[in-house]
Amino acid sequence: MTSESVPATGPRRIETLTEVTAEQADAVLELLTAAAREDGQQAVSEQGRLQLRGGPRAGVRHLLLFLGAELLGYAQLEDTDPVEAPAAELVVHPAHRGRGHGRALGNALLAASGKRLRIWAHGGHSAARHLAQVLGLTLFRELRQMRRPLTDLDLPDPVWPEGVTVRTFVPGQDDTAWLAVNAAAFAHHPEQGSLTQRDLDDRKAEPWFDPAGFFLAERDGELVGFHWTKVHAAEGLGEVYVVGVRPGAQGGGLGKALTTVGLRHLAGTGASTAMLYVDADNVPAVRVYERLGFLTHETDLMYRTES
Repeated sequence: MTSESVPATGPRRIETLTEVTAEQADAVLELLTAAAREDGQQAVSEQGRLQLRGGPRAGVRHLLLFLGAELLGYAQLEDTDPVEAPAAELVVHPAHRGRGHGRALGNALLAASGKRLRIWAHGGHSAARHLAQVLGLTLFRELRQMRRPLTDLDLPDPVWPEGVTVRTFVPGQDDTAWLAVNAAAFAHHPEQGSLTQRDLDDRKAEPWFDPAGFFLAERDGELVGFHWTKVHAAEGLGEVYVVGVRPGAQGGGLGKALTTVGLRHLAGTGASTAMLYVDADNVPAVRVYERLGFLTHETDLMYRTES
């Protein structure tokens, strides 16, 4: 573990760590829970929350903002993409906002990234947009969360391309093949396409993981596509977690068929609403989901430095 201090006015200080202790991770998760109650969504992504546990991660740093001994803010900086600028997320406790803590974390992120920074504003709240403007960042990416009811699900039977069969994921047996197809299908996507065995293992260890909702499409024994679903039981939500089709197998309706199978599965779990995330500039995918009855529910925004 390494630590460095960022000068701050008065008792405020920011510690930058390559690894957080179990106690620090618990404190950060409590902070995130308090913020989520206020904001209506998580300020740090699932990947970021998973990276709080399990020891150091290559390229990942944690910034903890304290006022005295009290943790009031948190940011995570991930510098693993060989091309793109480091990506970050940050949060300040709702009871301590409007006092410059967000700006202090933002400036610390700029310094730590060498002023090459991408930063998420989940939900696109006005305060987050203002902070991005203050930090000199410009809008770069728009990620939509789309939803549709599952209680009235009435979709036609999926039509599979010739020679394609579908089964569910077998942990341990299918890991390597899935990681390869996921990387190929999302080579353009910096977060999803870079998942490793450790990332997959993290998700398999989560309480929500259910291989019965992880569908694999094969042709001649080779994986050509998949639909991994996720159930948020407490919220009554079923998520189209990720749908991927191997390059060369696209354009034959496989993605739509896989989506249909997953939605039917989610409806069978008792979830009342389906949700998914899709980049706003992925127009073909947005149109497919709109034809399946999805509408935009909220939007996450990513800002970046100009350099």
